[in-house]
Amino acid sequence: MRKPVVVITGAGGEIGHGLIDRLAEQGDRRIVTIDVSRLEDSIARKVDREITGSIVDKALLERVMAEFEVDRIFHLAALLSTRSEFTPVAAHEVNVEGTLHLLEFAQHEAESHGRPVVFIYPSSIAAYGLPSLQVKSDAGRVSEDQYLHPTTMYGCNKLYCEMLGDYYARHYKQLAAERMAGRVDFRCLRFPGLISGATLPAGGTSDYAPEMIHAAAKGEP
Repeated sequence: MRKPVVVITGAGGEIGHGLIDRLAEQGDRRIVTIDVSRLEDSIARKVDREITGSIVDKALLERVMAEFEVDRIFHLAALLSTRSEFTPVAAHEVNVEGTLHLLEFAQHEAESHGRPVVFIYPSSIAAYGLPSLQVKSDAGRVSEDQYLHPTTMYGCNKLYCEMLGDYYARHYKQLAAERMAGRVDFRCLRFPGLISGATLPAGGTSDYAPEMIHAAAKGEP
């Protein structure tokens, strides 16, 4: 019998550390992590299964699906903004194709065990794009649906994956004879930036502020 679990991709990053701590404290679900690098020992001991590999590896996801009954996914894995500008094709493969694989994985899991899979996706302020500082100054407070013309590869990836998640949640295979949508319970939030006391910044264009805070805490300039 497969075991119900929560899956966390990119678990070794800034969000993953705090998330694993909180889920381990709650103790209501077993935790399975997927990351291209091994977790730190202090975090690894709190998860039930640590899988080292990439989300673009379909065979890896099929093994997880065969062994576990996944009812919640925190999809944190991504190539961040700075690296994505240097390697836009790799960014698309990880950020878009990897997310698409996971959405399809969540759809199949939900069909298999007969209840929706919650898919939690941290998006980014990078989804917005204002053409100039003057426009930014004049715009004032921006609503959710304004200025969605990102100028970075990372922002393009994030905005498109938001749309993919909405498609799976509301319109998936809408021409099929029976309703297929609604099995993926997709939820996302556009974070403006992250500051973590437990991990060092990892390549986002908004990481200068947390770099300053970490440096100050260590007495460095």
